Amino acid sequence: MKYIVKAPNSINTEITLPASKSISNRALVISAMAAEMAGKEILLPENLSDCDDTDVIVSALKEMPEEINIKAAGTAMRFMTAYLSILPGHEHVLTGTERMKHRPIKTLVDALRHLGAEIEYVGEDGYPPLRIKGKRLKGGELAIFGNVSSQYISALLMIGPALENGLQLTLEGNIVSRPYIDLTLCTMRDFGAEADWSGVDSISVQPVPYRQREYYIENDWSASSYWYQMMAMYCSENSKVVLNGLMDSSRQGDSQVKYIFSMLGVHTTFGTRTPLVPTEVTLECHDRIVPRLDFDFTHQPDLAQTLIATCLACNLQFHFRGLASLKIKETDRIEAMKTEMKRLGYIIHDYNDSELRWDGERCEPEEGSAVQTYDDHRMAMAIAPMSVILGPLTIANPEVVSKSYPHFWDDLKKAGFEIEEQE
Repeated sequence: MKYIVKAPNSINTEITLPASKSISNRALVISAMAAEMAGKEILLPENLSDCDDTDVIVSALKEMPEEINIKAAGTAMRFMTAYLSILPGHEHVLTGTERMKHRPIKTLVDALRHLGAEIEYVGEDGYPPLRIKGKRLKGGELAIFGNVSSQYISALLMIGPALENGLQLTLEGNIVSRPYIDLTLCTMRDFGAEADWSGVDSISVQPVPYRQREYYIENDWSASSYWYQMMAMYCSENSKVVLNGLMDSSRQGDSQVKYIFSMLGVHTTFGTRTPLVPTEVTLECHDRIVPRLDFDFTHQPDLAQTLIATCLACNLQFHFRGLASLKIKETDRIEAMKTEMKRLGYIIHDYNDSELRWDGERCEPEEGSAVQTYDDHRMAMAIAPMSVILGPLTIANPEVVSKSYPHFWDDLKKAGFEIEEQE
């Protein structure tokens, strides 16, 4: 299936964003551990994300089948690997899509084995599927490289309270995606854990059980980025977007989107500045500040595709760093963006497997060609708004947005976009 996306001349709409996938997945696993520790039924958080990545965790926790298929959900693979390893008497095979079977997990498995976990590879060493035999783990001291996926680190931290001796985790080298680690620690503390940074590169988690509690999930700042993107492209006083359910002083790392896009002409106003209270956020246009954009995405990698597409469509040259983790996402996002932007007439160059640069180089676009999405939700959502400037775009496999923002296309229609389905 394909969608032909045609943008309206201006935009003035109010959108309720999906709940945060990142917080939902953390709160779910922690809630399950709190229930296990208390010997009670799991108390699901409120306002859970309805995306695919969260749904697979909910299904796994409710049904706990012998074979758990988390499909394309990388977060679920990392978090469930750690969670299943601490459940005495449980044995499961954890598997996923073909792409998931080629996404590395050796770093996490090695770390869990160091803590005493019984995990074996069902197929190729270093990759899912995994056979996991749960047991009581002692915990203690552990060192892991800080430049690996923050999901590995978060998975280890979240099981810390269930370890007999807690966890003293040392992160070696450069620490990437630190906001996601901080988000994990904050969510853990919300459920009663004693967990915090004990040094610039070390984290201590005490063996203090989680407590069950009611918990509300805030809406997703990552999803807001596509609406910021549209506003930067319209750059008109006639356009306005109101986003519901976001929070000021959010612990989500991607809340930095409001500062990044302020340089691209988008002004953000909060309905209330009371920290951590859901409110409406109004986006309006003002003059662009920067003639080009240089930015390090080490701590906000999920915003990279959105900013690449925005800068290209707005003819704004850029140099982006800190993109190494993009190569092990749902697809190799660096190569995918190079390929699809060339399809649209832009030549971008990569360096050191961690940088992308555009100095204004163009080529002839492939007329009538559909933009490919590579089973990657962020490819579809980052590229579709380019229709504001480039005109109608054809997006292949648009259903991939269900991974994080299931009603994305409906929200575009609400905002006045025309979307034609094509077989």
